[in-house]
Amino acid sequence: MNISTENKEFSLLNHKPALFVLFFTEMWERFSYYGMRAIFVLFLTASFSDGGWEWTRERALGLLGIYTSSVYITPLIGGIIADKLLGYQKAVALGALIMTLGHASMSLETETTLYIGIGLLIIGNGLFKPNVTSMVSGLYDKYPERKDGAYTIFYMGVNAGGFLGVLLCGFLANNLSYSWGFGLAGIFMFLGTLQFWFGREIFENIGTSPNKKTELSDKIIKHEIEKEEEVPNNVQRDRYIVVAILAFFTVFFWWAFEQASGSMNIFAKDYTQRALTGNSALIFKVIDVLISTVPLIIISWVLLKLFGQTFKRISLSNIVLGISFLSIWAIVIWKLSVIIPQKNAEIEASWFLILNSLFIIFLAPIFSKWWESKFNPSAAVKFGIGMILLGIGFGALAYGSSSIPQGAKTASVSLIWLVLAYLFHTMGELCVSPVGLSYVSKLVPAKKIGMMFGIWYLVNALGNYLAALTGSYIDPIVEKYSMSFFFLIFTIIPASVGLIFLVLNPIIKKLMHGIR
Repeated sequence: MNISTENKEFSLLNHKPALFVLFFTEMWERFSYYGMRAIFVLFLTASFSDGGWEWTRERALGLLGIYTSSVYITPLIGGIIADKLLGYQKAVALGALIMTLGHASMSLETETTLYIGIGLLIIGNGLFKPNVTSMVSGLYDKYPERKDGAYTIFYMGVNAGGFLGVLLCGFLANNLSYSWGFGLAGIFMFLGTLQFWFGREIFENIGTSPNKKTELSDKIIKHEIEKEEEVPNNVQRDRYIVVAILAFFTVFFWWAFEQASGSMNIFAKDYTQRALTGNSALIFKVIDVLISTVPLIIISWVLLKLFGQTFKRISLSNIVLGISFLSIWAIVIWKLSVIIPQKNAEIEASWFLILNSLFIIFLAPIFSKWWESKFNPSAAVKFGIGMILLGIGFGALAYGSSSIPQGAKTASVSLIWLVLAYLFHTMGELCVSPVGLSYVSKLVPAKKIGMMFGIWYLVNALGNYLAALTGSYIDPIVEKYSMSFFFLIFTIIPASVGLIFLVLNPIIKKLMHGIR
C-alpha cells in the first residue's frame, strides 16, 4: 500500500474515521456503565429520607462485586457467540439494546426490577464488550504498529463516556432522584445503539459475519492472515504464556484500581471534607465549570471532525450523534445554572469519580504518542510502571488518612489526597489497560481474537470481585487498625507486583518472539 493511500485511510487525526465511530459508540456505553455505577453504592447505602434503601456497606459492596465481576465473565460467552453465530456487528448492537432495557428496569427502583436490570446489563455487556474491542483490532490488522496508539485513542473514548456519565448521572441523582440518574444512563445507551447501527456501513466487512474480521479479497490482508496461521506451535505457545503472565498479574491491578466505586467512594462520602465555603467554594465552582465544559468542547471538536468526513456516508448515525451531544450540552448548562448561583458548594461524593476519566482525556494522547515513539517501552516495563504508579496513588491516600482515629465512622480529610490518588491511578491505568488489550490482539491468532478478549476480561472479573470483597472489610479493618492501614495494603501489593514485572522483562521479551 503506497504512502498516499495510507494517508487517506488515516485521515482523521492520523487514524481511521471508523475508529472514531467506535470511539463514540463505546463512549455512550461507558456513559451508561460508569454513570450507573457511580451512584449504585451511594443509592443502596443512603438513608430513606435521602432516597436510598439504607443497606449496610457490606451488603451494598457485595452486590456491586457480583455485578462488576459478572460483566467481565459474560464477554467470554459473548465473544464465542460473535465468533460462531452473529459476527461482531450484530453482537454489539444486540448487547447495546439489552443494556438499554437493563437501565430502564433499574430506574423503576424496586428490588425486583433492580435485580432484573442488573441481569440484563450483565447479559448485554457480554455481547457488547469483547466484540466492539475486536472491531478495533480488525480495523488495524494491516497496521499492527499502530494498534497501541489506536487502542489508547479508543480508551480515551471509553473514559470520555465514563467522565460524562459520572458527572451527569451523579448530578441528576443528587438534585432530582436516583431514578433520574439510572434513567439517564439508559437514554444515552439507547442513543449509542442507534448511532452504531446506522453507522455500520463505515466498517465495511469487519465483523459482518462470524469469523470474518476483514475483507479477504484484499491480497495484503490475506497474506497477513496466511502468515499468521504459519506461526510455529512453539512460538505461539510462548506468546500464550506471555498473555497468561500479563493476565495473572493484571488481577492485582484491578483488585486495587476498582476500589474507586467501592471503598474510595465511601471514603469520599464519609471521610472527605466536601462542604466548601468562601474562596474554597468559588475556586471549586471555577474548576467545576472548566471540568464540565473543556473536555466536552474537545470531544465536540472531534465530533465535528468526524461529521466533516463521514456525514454523507453515514448521515443518520451522525444525526443521532449530534442529537446526543446537544442533549449533553443542555444538561451541562442546566447543571451549571444550578451550581453557580449558590453561595457555598458541596461536592457530590460521586464527583471524585470523574477525575479518572478527566485525567484520561488529557493524558491519553500523551501516552499514545509515547507508545508510538522510539522510546516505547516493552510490555513488561509498561505494566511494571503502571503497577508502581497505582501503588503510589494509594500511598497518597494512606498518608492523607493517617490522621483519622482508629474506628472512626466519619472524618474531614482534605480532598487533595483523593485528587492525587486518581491522578496516579489514571497514569497507571494507561500503562496497563489499553496496552493489555493491544498486546492480546497482537499475541493471539486472528481467528481466536474474540474468544481471547473474552478470556482476558475474566481477569477483570476476578479483579473486580476481589476488589469488592476486600472493600467490604473496610469497617472491620478501620475498627481494628486504621483507615491508613487499609489503604497501605493497596500500596504495598501493587508496587511489589510492579517490581516483579521489571525483573521479568527480559524473559517476557524473549517469549514474545519479536512482538513489540
